[in-house]
Amino acid sequence: MQNFIIRITQENTNLIKCAEIGCFILPDTTAPEFAAEFTTAAQKAGKLVLAEGNSAVEFYQKFGTDGLILDTSKEANPAKMVKSVQKQAPKAVLGVISRNRRHEAMLVSECEPDFVIFKFWKDGFSSNKELLEWYAELFLIQNAAQIEEECNFSELNADFIILDDVKYTIFVAK
Repeated sequence: MQNFIIRITQENTNLIKCAEIGCFILPDTTAPEFAAEFTTAAQKAGKLVLAEGNSAVEFYQKFGTDGLILDTSKEANPAKMVKSVQKQAPKAVLGVISRNRRHEAMLVSECEPDFVIFKFWKDGFSSNKELLEWYAELFLIQNAAQIEEECNFSELNADFIILDDVKYTIFVAK
């Protein structure tokens, strides 16, 4: 079974109990009371919590999450952005969203994040799958497939699959 990282979109702590989930993502728009409650409960259960969004570094610092997700997919200089965040949060677990291109994946990987994230849609699934396989062969840095639309993620050679809590409940949890 694949390892899952779940993006929390609803104020619900039930998924913390799921053994196959080891990590959660909280958007920086999460209500502060719920963010504090969820982070504490997940960490007590031995799960990681990562902040995501434009204010992810501040969210990480305020709520004591274990790390953050950084989206470099629209950046002209993704490596510069990653290095800046690494200086601000040197002990953070860092996942970096890369453009689905080999060159950008290499640039981001040179910064040595904990894992690199590739986004998947129905359109372009096979070319993104090929990119993920290429990446997994060449790099020791872990990778994740962030599923944006319903697609057959079970055939992906990803270290982690990122789903939101609703998709996880529909497609995986029984």
